[in-house]
Amino acid sequence: MFRRTKSDTTTPTVPAEPQAKPGGKGRPTPSRKEAEQARKAAYKKPRNRKEASALRREKMRTERAKMQSALQTGDDRYLPAADKGPVRRFARDYVDARYSVMEFALPILLVVSLVGVVFSRQFPWLAGLVNIFFLVMIMVIAGDWFLLSRGMKRAVAKRYPDEPVKGIGFYAVRRTMQMRRWRLPKPMVKRGEFPM
Repeated sequence: MFRRTKSDTTTPTVPAEPQAKPGGKGRPTPSRKEAEQARKAAYKKPRNRKEASALRREKMRTERAKMQSALQTGDDRYLPAADKGPVRRFARDYVDARYSVMEFALPILLVVSLVGVVFSRQFPWLAGLVNIFFLVMIMVIAGDWFLLSRGMKRAVAKRYPDEPVKGIGFYAVRRTMQMRRWRLPKPMVKRGEFPM
């Protein structure tokens, strides 16, 4: 009564694979368990204070390594906050392109002070000359710093009118205090190649 007859049987059809939707993501939706495991694997919470401090140290170490390489290459993304930005880069290039009195003052003052100490007993008048030379050098350095600071502020105001110039003169003066080969970030321009 409710049976099929042999003539009603049909050949079984193989279901066709469903076609991917044009806007689909192309992979099956992960189960809740898989999604939770992936989320937990991405966020590794330290189990104790020792692991937390180790993770913190490792993170700081990688940040310092990035910053150190940026100081060598001039990559603006990882530079310290005091050296970031186009205005600071302009100031660095401006200082590195010019000759500064302070670059030569340190070695000269060292030699003069050694000469003064060694020969002051034999030639007492030499100690007076050394003192006068020190005072003259200090005045020349102060004048150079003043001119650099004013020139830097004018150049920045002309090139970057919307940027504040506060602190840029001291930044330039501080950079001249370092000898050229020891400056960080490293000089990116040669002498005489002023940024304009």
